[in-house]
Amino acid sequence: MFLPAPSAIAGAVLTLVICGPLRAAESSVDFASQIAPILQRHCVRCHSPDNSEGGISLETIDDLMSGDYVVPGVPEASGLLELVTPQDDSPAAMPKDAAPLGAGDVALLGRWIAQGATWPRDIVVKERSMADASWWAFQPIDVPDKSSPKSPSTIDGLIRAKLAEHQLRISPPADRRTLIRRVSFDLVGLPPAPDEVEAFVNDPDPQAYEKLVDRLLASPHYGERYARHWLDLAHYADTHGFERDMRRDTAWRYRDYVIESFNDDKPYDRFLQEQVAGDVLWPDDDQAVVATGFLSAGPWDYVGHVETKSAQLRRSARALDLDDMTTQVMATTMALTVNCARCHDHKLDPISQREYYQLQSVFAGLEREERLVSQSALQDYETQQQRLIARRDEIDFQLRRLEGDGIDLADIVGGGNGSMTGAFRQGIDPRTAKVQTRDFGKLGNVVTNRFSESEFEFVDGVFIPDGDGGRAEIPVSSTGVTIRGLPSTSGNAWDMIRNGPVASQHSPALDGIDFTQGGRSVLGLHANAGITFDVAAIGRQLMGATDAGTQATTAPLRFTALLGYFGAAGSHHADVWVFADGLKLAEFRNLKRDDGLQSIDLQLAPSVRFLTLVATDGGNGFSHDQIGFGDPRIRCNTPRQSTDAQTRRIAALRSARKHVTAELDTLGPPPRFYGVVASAEVPEVRLLSRGDPESATGDALAPAALSALAMLDPKLGTPQTGDGQRRAALARWITDTRNPLTRRVIVNRLWHWHFGQGLVDTPSDFGFGGSRPSHPELLDWLAEELVRHDWSLKAMHRLILTSRTYRQSSHVSERSGQLDESAMRIDADNRLLWRQNPRRLEAEAIRDAVLFASGNLNLRRGGPGFEDFDYQDAYAPIYTYKPADDASLWRRSIYRFIVRTTPDRFLTTLDCPDPANMTPKRITTTTPLQSLALYNNDFMLRQARYFARRVEREAGVDVAKQVERAFRLALARSPSDREAKLAGEFVSRESLFALCRSLFNLNEFVYVD
Repeated sequence: MFLPAPSAIAGAVLTLVICGPLRAAESSVDFASQIAPILQRHCVRCHSPDNSEGGISLETIDDLMSGDYVVPGVPEASGLLELVTPQDDSPAAMPKDAAPLGAGDVALLGRWIAQGATWPRDIVVKERSMADASWWAFQPIDVPDKSSPKSPSTIDGLIRAKLAEHQLRISPPADRRTLIRRVSFDLVGLPPAPDEVEAFVNDPDPQAYEKLVDRLLASPHYGERYARHWLDLAHYADTHGFERDMRRDTAWRYRDYVIESFNDDKPYDRFLQEQVAGDVLWPDDDQAVVATGFLSAGPWDYVGHVETKSAQLRRSARALDLDDMTTQVMATTMALTVNCARCHDHKLDPISQREYYQLQSVFAGLEREERLVSQSALQDYETQQQRLIARRDEIDFQLRRLEGDGIDLADIVGGGNGSMTGAFRQGIDPRTAKVQTRDFGKLGNVVTNRFSESEFEFVDGVFIPDGDGGRAEIPVSSTGVTIRGLPSTSGNAWDMIRNGPVASQHSPALDGIDFTQGGRSVLGLHANAGITFDVAAIGRQLMGATDAGTQATTAPLRFTALLGYFGAAGSHHADVWVFADGLKLAEFRNLKRDDGLQSIDLQLAPSVRFLTLVATDGGNGFSHDQIGFGDPRIRCNTPRQSTDAQTRRIAALRSARKHVTAELDTLGPPPRFYGVVASAEVPEVRLLSRGDPESATGDALAPAALSALAMLDPKLGTPQTGDGQRRAALARWITDTRNPLTRRVIVNRLWHWHFGQGLVDTPSDFGFGGSRPSHPELLDWLAEELVRHDWSLKAMHRLILTSRTYRQSSHVSERSGQLDESAMRIDADNRLLWRQNPRRLEAEAIRDAVLFASGNLNLRRGGPGFEDFDYQDAYAPIYTYKPADDASLWRRSIYRFIVRTTPDRFLTTLDCPDPANMTPKRITTTTPLQSLALYNNDFMLRQARYFARRVEREAGVDVAKQVERAFRLALARSPSDREAKLAGEFVSRESLFALCRSLFNLNEFVYVD
């Protein structure tokens, strides 16, 4: 039996081997130029001596002539023709599971057989085992002559020409409701609002669709949509991954850069150049500097680079790091699998191992780390921040005087003025009183019972206590105040005294209160540690005193807090003490987690100068001894009575504070981002035998690109060339207008994002192991149009989206009253694009669509990602996902804080990719777990309830109106008469919530036609 070759698109390319001089053709059909290429594209990979499926080889004519496959002069008796021709209602048997031969190719085979089936003996059709410099992807862009009437020069013309070869035609256009939903999800990743749908459906303007496309391209949500596609390629996340999966709290700036670049329609060549070498090419452009976050977006092994003591392991981690950068740049921009040449010459593509390491040397001078955007950006930021903080401090000072709310001691430790202005988790070193921001473990160089004065206005100083069984006299103030009576301690200390939890704290929550949320605060310290506050100075500020020499307040004060042991439950315990001017006010012995929160409310006499808080380890070691004073405040003992004028003044101040706080929120955190920094000298890179970092051989390699692109010079410098010049040279080489791959790759990605599959169906592999273009002429035409439109991606979107090809229906059409099944028989995979492809929404788009329908979508843009998990700082940080039932967690999914090792299970179930890997093409699975998640997941249930409440608000109590509104919000259409009847009965019998829950589970909700 004659078995099929793989698809001409997916199969290997073949080469024609000429064994001797060609004899002159004896007929009008020339075998070498007309018949052999058909066998090359469709047959020989599976039908050759090395792989003779069905017992037949097509390298020569021998097997064809030995049976009935070819009967010279009698096409109707030749089995070959029968196998490649559709029969009645059945598709052609050959090629099996592949694109069919075009009608022209079938006719040409018939003519060849009719004319005698001449196959010169000196021609052998051979399978090629790998690509070389003649590979299609490495050739210059080939655009048909537009002046020729036989050369189509539009998307639709090129698609129709290919369809005509197979006797197919394009499908009718989709209706307007389908079209607006399709293009809305495609361009902004959100469904259209019901009023937008109705306006478009009823718009008589013949340019209504084109105007819709322009409006969506101008939307700020366009950048959010396409940034998600790009971040898949960059395998972006907000943690390192690997064993210690630590946070990258400033990585989001690169994410925002990508969003804004798409929104600004930054020319694609500039977009790529900035991400490879923006800090070199445009060092004064802050956004170009942030763009280099692309190079650091992937996973990074903290243990292998920092913690291991093995130099060999560090070299191994570094080799993987450089491989990640090199692979990401070349796969994303040029769809080349250069990493296959890490251990040996590439087995499929013309990329040598030496070239791989020459490419790797481009990045050899880079290290990943958090860095400043620029010094000028920091200065501008600090100037604005100081101005806003000063204004807020003045407002807070006036409010405290009017309201008597007191001073927050945790905020003071964070560097604030007691009004929640301090830096969260900033700390004071109990050994030295120096300010620290990074986490510490067990502290070294500890000297117990030594008081260290603080530079903070309201903090007198800190110490690490050891009571020596009550015998030691411990200094606790700058004026010589001491305390006695503390027990013996281990003399060990851990981390800082912090505005917030200490390092590796078991939890910031106790008795159901999370002291890091909702305006709460916690002064965290790990036994053994002590801190003394200057109560007199605090009192002066509370009372508005200006005499810095005053030693006493003008009124009695109170110290209030909720004290708790925030370590793990079990046998762990610690002791806590409170002193005023060296006199004990309170003690809490053997404090455990199970004891919960202890309320503290202590009066301080007007004469009190110092308040001292001490935690000791309880005599059982200091493990887990994490103490917290929740909401610790010093306030006036007697509340004030406000006059009407004061009440109005308080309201005005609160309004002003809200405005200033909003400005501070907009300002965001300091201008730092997770990126790359260059070393002063670029380390040498040598070829590694079998990729082993311990087996470097040969001389230091000069940076270079690939020689397979003959139109470009691969040289990028010498071994002495600096890091910046290397990356700048590579950036220019990649974006050179003569480089055919860069342009082909991006227009193919755009096509893939709009049709669900690219013209090349392996968007990050244009080499021998990838697919072949289904429409090579169209691919090159689009690549040329990109340059003609000044590298504008929005211009390419317009070309694609306004084409008849994009706007066609995704359904099999009805023609002449008969269901047209021929297209399905000929091209079931729709590689020829005779219809649009129905596509399931990505996980993030489904989540965003649910929030949109429920009315809860928070459209706040930019800034640090939202965290839908509880974070526990441990050796390997613990990320525990929580119910997303808060407006701050209802932002678009692009703004989600992405954890590599602990992905969101709901999104993962819906095929959200692993951010450890580059994802050029998302998989789409259909599993029972997906149905269960959409129906029963906590997020879905909560949003279905909100959806039902929204429908009730907007439609009232009339069930028919509720059904109508629910369908329009979820599906962008009205229900059919039958749907309306059944849904109304369902609501009456069950509930509106049940209907909303069911709408979220429809295929129509999660698919776009």
